Amino acid sequence: MLTRLPESSFTVIITVRFFLKIFKRGNGMFIVEAFRDHKYLGSRIRVDGTIGEYKWMTYGEASTAREAIGSALCSYGLSPGNCVGLYFINKPEWPIVDHACSAYSYISVPLYDTLGPDAVKYVVNHASIQAIFCAPQTLNTLLSFLSEIPSVQLIVVVGGNDENFPSLPSTLQVKLISYLKLLSEGRRNLQPYLPPKPEDIATICYTSGTTGTPKGAVLTHGNLIANVAGFSQSVKFCPSDTYISYLPLAHIYERTNQIMSVYFGVAIGFYQGDNMKLMDDLVALRPTIFCSVPRLYNRIYSGITNAVKSSGIMRQRLFQAAYNSKKHAVMTGRKPSLIWDRLVFSKIKEKLGGRVRFLGSGASPLSPDVMDFLRVCFGCQVLEGYGMTETSCVISCTDEGDNLSGHVGSPNPACEIKLVDVPEMNYFSEDQPYPRGEICVRGPIVFQGYYKDEAQTREVIDDSSWLHTGDIGMWLPGGRLKIIDRKKNIFKLAQGEYIAPEKIENVYAKCKFVSQCFIYGDSFNSCLVAVVAVDPDILQEWAASEGIKYEDLRLLCSDPRARAAVLADMDAVGREAELRGFEFAKAVTLVHEPFALENGLLTPTFKIKRPQAKAYFDKAISDMYAELPSSEASLTKGS
Repeated sequence: MLTRLPESSFTVIITVRFFLKIFKRGNGMFIVEAFRDHKYLGSRIRVDGTIGEYKWMTYGEASTAREAIGSALCSYGLSPGNCVGLYFINKPEWPIVDHACSAYSYISVPLYDTLGPDAVKYVVNHASIQAIFCAPQTLNTLLSFLSEIPSVQLIVVVGGNDENFPSLPSTLQVKLISYLKLLSEGRRNLQPYLPPKPEDIATICYTSGTTGTPKGAVLTHGNLIANVAGFSQSVKFCPSDTYISYLPLAHIYERTNQIMSVYFGVAIGFYQGDNMKLMDDLVALRPTIFCSVPRLYNRIYSGITNAVKSSGIMRQRLFQAAYNSKKHAVMTGRKPSLIWDRLVFSKIKEKLGGRVRFLGSGASPLSPDVMDFLRVCFGCQVLEGYGMTETSCVISCTDEGDNLSGHVGSPNPACEIKLVDVPEMNYFSEDQPYPRGEICVRGPIVFQGYYKDEAQTREVIDDSSWLHTGDIGMWLPGGRLKIIDRKKNIFKLAQGEYIAPEKIENVYAKCKFVSQCFIYGDSFNSCLVAVVAVDPDILQEWAASEGIKYEDLRLLCSDPRARAAVLADMDAVGREAELRGFEFAKAVTLVHEPFALENGLLTPTFKIKRPQAKAYFDKAISDMYAELPSSEASLTKGS
């Protein structure tokens, strides 16, 4: 067993310092006093149907709104420890309501707007939510089952107008009010703060998962502050920074990023609410901090590389020369020549607004090639973090100045990590030269358990307070942690070989045709098959170059020539990544519809829901296996 223990006194010091700075009042040290007149929350205002520039609320103004909202909730009879639901997408009101919950000792419960009515109803009842803040778009969903959520006393509509609200049956005893009216009521009747203690519950984050009902991860104020306190030792923001918020605030990744931003006095600009318009928001906001997920970074990588390939031989050579020169400088710690930025990379930087100095990646593994590419093209710090809801987010993160890619950095100082043997997968903590095993975490960042679910809590937290993550890790030199497998998602092929589908999907994500990929296999078959959501522009360009006529993208995806071309490109990418023979997909189905939250194929953190994907593509999977020659079994064995 290999563990990495932080100095407990250091952890306590940074946690207490952080807690005091954020929550203590009257000594001039808390955030509002430090950054009262600094820009804090920004959004783009639409006037006469046209979206404008960002308008800002200062830290002082946000504090005033927080007090008003919290006071109003008090006046409606909510008691400390009651749960408040947040059922709308990222916008300035989200953190204000969350801050109000903290200031008055309420428990915030994020509700994913993509969970669906049944899951939302389950969470509201399971957490006995008393008040829900929603958007006009989600109000109708709530009203459709209002009689089935008896704990709810108050519904606050963010962006709605009281005059347009439907009248509710008096028998329900539910008050329906707009956010602006609640804000006004609170201002007229301010109540003293009821600040929480570190051990009090701050939030219950329901993880959507891939099967079963959502599980509520209970996180205290101490959990959140400890995590960010440790994280802040390696990542430094500053008051001159601007952060763009578009990842779901219901996810702990975005919540932690925003707590970090508040601590350092960062301005947070919110996207319009439409991912298709994110690039326009980036140009308008020009953020210095951009945190995202590998799915988007893979698209940026593919988009740039494909543009270079189609730009002509001279531009290709110029880009390659610039890339190789700058990469060598970055990897050796030297300062790259500015000529390459002026000639080649400045236009690429403009895609994210032109000012980004920090790129963060989380939620799933980022390919080493993509990470190196981002470092070179954007000329900034690129860090990858590893974490989970149950650890209040960050377990480990790339250290500043570490240019070695392919790992998730060193442990958060606010936790300890050990690797535990997984004999059925041949991973052992005594393996040489690199210890391997299931990643286990202990410390003040670990959650209190699943709400009202002792059985599932005991499944992940052992008697020594170690949280078992289900991820397989390996220690690299320098205390770096590398994620190499997943205990839960692995499966065996007919010949006994273990498959980690996420690893293979991350390889195929670099294929130019591939927007998203789902790898499937089971113990009844000896090879893998793939379902690929295609990049429509790339596939259509290929069809044009081949002189292939088609009526629509759906028909093009079913063309055997298209399937063969995509599979050939996947094979080439797989060989370059040194996949083993049995890890190659032997057949592919192309689909024009992306895997999405709306069709139930993705979790809100953009992970594939494997059981649902298997059911959704069941016929396609059966057809691929039926079409494969029986000789494929012998081709994969022993490869």
